[in-house]
Amino acid sequence: MYKIKKTSTNFANKETLFVMCPEVYASNIIGGQWSLAICCSLVRGKMRFGEIKKDLPTITERMLTLQLRKLEALQVVTRKVFAEVPPRVEYELTPIGYELAPIIKELENWGKKHKDTVGDIE
Repeated sequence: MYKIKKTSTNFANKETLFVMCPEVYASNIIGGQWSLAICCSLVRGKMRFGEIKKDLPTITERMLTLQLRKLEALQVVTRKVFAEVPPRVEYELTPIGYELAPIIKELENWGKKHKDTVGDIE
């Protein structure tokens, strides 16, 4: 994953923007293609890794793992490991993550309404 050096001007600009504009901060958390897609899947409830992968067939296992770790670190997703053989792991949105549900619904509504007007993304 690409990291910006904390001493760079880009980092300082980004940090200032996050402080001044909470919308930018929020969109940075869920703004990635896969982060939002994972949240869209998990808004329906707990899921295992394979179920999320089946829901998002074009995501690689590595990318799914990285994105789940990121969302877990940001306290948007929880990961629960069950002491079973074979091991069972479930992912679920945290209360913070579930607060995204109405936002996700509005994004869905906006997308449906404007998809034909705006057109395809290149």
